[in-house]
Amino acid sequence: MKHIYVISGFGADERVFSKLDFGDNDVHFIQWKIPEKNETLATYAQRLRQEILYPNPILIGLSFGGMMAIEIAKLIPVEKVILMSSIRDRSELPLLMKLAAFLHLTKIIPLRPFRILEPIENYNLGVETKEQKQLLREYRKNINQQYTDFALDEIVNWKNEWSPQHVVHIHGTKDHIFPIRYIKNPEYVIRGGGHLLSMNNADQVNEILKKELK
Repeated sequence: MKHIYVISGFGADERVFSKLDFGDNDVHFIQWKIPEKNETLATYAQRLRQEILYPNPILIGLSFGGMMAIEIAKLIPVEKVILMSSIRDRSELPLLMKLAAFLHLTKIIPLRPFRILEPIENYNLGVETKEQKQLLREYRKNINQQYTDFALDEIVNWKNEWSPQHVVHIHGTKDHIFPIRYIKNPEYVIRGGGHLLSMNNADQVNEILKKELK
């Protein structure tokens, strides 16, 4: 039995993994924390890392959670890092995010959960069902603004150029957040898959997990 630590995407929780099968392994979900004032990504990763109590774990991260999994893997030995709808390093950031970082847009125009923007956000995330719309609406309603400002700024300004020795990248061809044209040689490509692979392409992801978690 392996110990698996799972990190959800931006502002989400373990419900986005409800359709995934991690086998007989011991699964732990790392919860997002409210960042401290002027906290760096490195110190934030150190705080999340404190929840990992077993040696040499497998880390699984969705979207921003995948980026955090890589940051945690810099701090401790891990057996493997599995990325879903995420990126390995700065070179895979889409051009618009790099431009936002260059222009400091996350500082100038802080993101707020406006209801009128939901259809655009849902399209970019690949939302397919009413249940998913309701879940994301709940996330937007409850998300902490300090966390939102921190996370968005860290995503577009991610400087990472390091990759763990054992990393598995699962990505969809219709991901609008991290378009696949920017992704370098992912181990698994899911045709037609959007950003919410863990929910809308769970059968295919489960087949991959069955292989990778042996």
